[in-house]
Amino acid sequence: MAKPSVVKTAPQKFHRDQIIIYVLLFPVVLVMLLPVVYIVFHAFKPIDELFAFPPRFFTKRPTLDNFRMLFGVAEVSSWPVSLRLFNSIVSTGAVVAATVLMSAAAGYVLSKKDFKGKRALQQINQAALMFVPIAVAVPRFLMIKQLGLMDSFLSHILPQLAMPVGLFLVQQFIDQVPDSLLEAARLDGCSDYGILFRIVMPVIKPALATVAILSFQQAWTATEASQMFIDNEKLKTFAYFVASVTAPTGSSLAGQAMSAAAALITFVPVIVLFVIMQSKVVNTVAHSGIK
Repeated sequence: MAKPSVVKTAPQKFHRDQIIIYVLLFPVVLVMLLPVVYIVFHAFKPIDELFAFPPRFFTKRPTLDNFRMLFGVAEVSSWPVSLRLFNSIVSTGAVVAATVLMSAAAGYVLSKKDFKGKRALQQINQAALMFVPIAVAVPRFLMIKQLGLMDSFLSHILPQLAMPVGLFLVQQFIDQVPDSLLEAARLDGCSDYGILFRIVMPVIKPALATVAILSFQQAWTATEASQMFIDNEKLKTFAYFVASVTAPTGSSLAGQAMSAAAALITFVPVIVLFVIMQSKVVNTVAHSGIK
């Protein structure tokens, strides 16, 4: 059976006709890069430049003191910052892998299967797009408590698996996979699992990459589980550590310095992942019907 191909919207090679596009987009790119550049330089500003007036965009005397101060606070705590980073990496990796798999499987069922209640499930998922995480904090807490997952590492993972926007994107992408392709696979003896892993998921890689980025960002910066579900300091994450260190100091000199360093540490993994997968994100938006 022939391997399905994916239509790519992002050009792979430069052509001289694209020069006018680059000329028009260059100012837009500069404006969009300003916050990124500011976060980077802000993290390396000495304390006197952090509170300088008028504010400075670039730093004149870059320093690592903000990072030393942030990790110095961690050294006097019961558990090292390396353990919190490990907790964040493991929980985030598990959330990304499980979310991608669940979104692909659920999207395949909702897109290509006919069953009673399908329309209702689609409407429920679309309605869930309207709710921000804080709106479901209490129901989520009650569910975690009833499941007996309080003070468990799984409480970092399970609440993050429900991603309505990820399911919506994946389903829109799977809708465009030809039914004839799936029927040909069934005639060749493929089960639904075989079709999902060997046909559907390779075709919708751009959508899955977008879901991976969104779930990574959500899980990497999440502090809800460490605040509400976990008392054991050994199980808490790096994002919670950053929030607990910077929040009590408020607008003090030390607090602003540590917040600047923490913002860069939290921001870098997300932006690096996005840069690596940005072409797939473009393809997802182009094929999902989002305007």
